[in-house]
Amino acid sequence: MRVLHPSSWPSSVFNSNSKFDTATFSTRVPIRTFSLPDRAVARSGSCSVAESSDSELKPALAGEGLRGGRFCCCGRRHFMAAAVAAASPFIPTRPSDASDSSSDYAAMLDKFHAPRPQWYEELQAMELNKGMEAYEAEIAGYKSRLFSKLKGKVKEVLEIGIGTGPNLKYYANDNNVHVVGIDPKRTMERYARAAAAAAGLPSPNFKFLQAVGEAIPLGDASVEAVVGTLVLCSVSDVDLTLKEVKRVLKPGGSYIFVEHVAAKDGTILKFLQSILDPLQQAVADGCHLTRETGKNISEAGFSSVELGTAFLANAPLINSHIYGIANK
Repeated sequence: MRVLHPSSWPSSVFNSNSKFDTATFSTRVPIRTFSLPDRAVARSGSCSVAESSDSELKPALAGEGLRGGRFCCCGRRHFMAAAVAAASPFIPTRPSDASDSSSDYAAMLDKFHAPRPQWYEELQAMELNKGMEAYEAEIAGYKSRLFSKLKGKVKEVLEIGIGTGPNLKYYANDNNVHVVGIDPKRTMERYARAAAAAAGLPSPNFKFLQAVGEAIPLGDASVEAVVGTLVLCSVSDVDLTLKEVKRVLKPGGSYIFVEHVAAKDGTILKFLQSILDPLQQAVADGCHLTRETGKNISEAGFSSVELGTAFLANAPLINSHIYGIANK
């Protein structure tokens, strides 16, 4: 998600007073543990798989999705194959139904997130790394309360749309935690790794995969928690992403979310969001201003959903916010 920062909008248009309320929804649903290998290596100038002493890496390279164990020379596919190999113990040899009956995660990446120029993705990564500091400072209290429910209680965490890793400090400072972060932009990896190190997460406990939420390259029931903040605003298919989240969660696992949603109908803010939504999508990497994401989550079939709302002064255009926990 990228934010158009409307600092030039008149302050009277927005309500800067923080407000909070909660509501609880209920709904229902179905669904392998993992350990992380220390490395996966690919030859940079070849389409063949690199030799590895880690025998557990080899089975993941034999599936149809990696072209019979061969990497494509395309840089994006080459990286995807190496990333998938790195997580091989919990990569499915066959895709879920939600992955559109294809085990080629690189193809799914291209389908749901078309390649952008390298300079564009580098710029976005730098902007996201520095440009969200005020936002992160204001939402820190909400995140602290949410992530306290994970700390010390889970060992296997997937973060979708990990970006530059601003959430890692809340839950990844435990040597027993293993984190897989996925993001469609490879340029986010170095920032996410730096954030993981700063949080105290041992390097072998963190894996970055270039992938999209609509086709998560993990096995069924492979993680105890999924984290996603400011992600569902920009995915191509919200419901498919939530279906994938449920698929990879173990029974009883939790999905922690923070998302911005459309303002209330009839407000000036909702009118402005409707007008600016096409522009926001064009310049902010597909971010939508008018999605009713809370409704999608509450109707996704989780056994329970606890959902609160907040209005953030440092993000006047992308309000309101929802945050909470959905349990499988």
